Amino acid sequence: MENTQGKKAFIKKIRHKYRLAIFNEQSYEEVFRVRLSRLNVFTVVSFSIVIIIGLVTLLIAYTGLKEYIPGYPSAKQRVLMVRNASRVDSLILEIHKRDQFVKSIQTVIRGEVPESIEQEESSPTNADAIESAKLDNTQRDIEFRQEVEAEEKFNLAVLDDKSKDLKLNQQYFFPPIKGIVVNKYNESTNHFGVDIVSKPGETVSAILDGTVIFTGWTVETGYVMIIQHGSDLISSYKHNSKLLKEMGSFVKAGEAIANTGNSGELTTGPHLHFELWYKSAALNPEEYILFE
Repeated sequence: MENTQGKKAFIKKIRHKYRLAIFNEQSYEEVFRVRLSRLNVFTVVSFSIVIIIGLVTLLIAYTGLKEYIPGYPSAKQRVLMVRNASRVDSLILEIHKRDQFVKSIQTVIRGEVPESIEQEESSPTNADAIESAKLDNTQRDIEFRQEVEAEEKFNLAVLDDKSKDLKLNQQYFFPPIKGIVVNKYNESTNHFGVDIVSKPGETVSAILDGTVIFTGWTVETGYVMIIQHGSDLISSYKHNSKLLKEMGSFVKAGEAIANTGNSGELTTGPHLHFELWYKSAALNPEEYILFE
């Protein structure tokens, strides 16, 4: 009973009206008058505080004042953070590609088959897809192949050298492109291939039947393709403008695999850098292939 009376007294007290008047000091004339209660004052003050807090929050959220808050990055810092994050992602991707490249080369040098190729060969779905993707040679392809074979019929591209493996001497290599060799093989300067100049965008062909073990891009050599052939033989094609095959694809001798270009830092113009490796040792391609 007492609690109920106390509550009624409290409510009556805060709702009790008071008169606030402002008088002129000299004439004692009443200038302003208002009737207020404690409840009215509390309500007005609370509502005013909420409005002020909301306005300050909007002002900080949608204007540049938030940059003056300690710990909040400026617009320039946020741009740098996004740019650095993008660069880190690019570096991680390049490192991953380099690791795949090194791993594939090490696997091939050991005489093994890369994992990606094993997985594709063991997968019936991929095998069916590859089989269905094979296209029959067109009449134009057949005529082009016959024309090239006629040109190379009497070509002595393989020199007699008893120090070389008989399998290589008895092998016919399809020239990757026709052009002028401007930079020859030189083991002393670590130039383990030949640079062949031709028309920009010239079609690059596979020298033998084989499997593509690497396709990718490097800073120095641009777009690169490496093919593993039989008898522990590997061919490398660098500075291409476009790659036409993917890693794991099977290619035939004379089949188009890329287009010549000028990609990479170690290049002075459109050309093809071609390398030939046999049992982890570099060979001079001019001893086996006639490029002109």
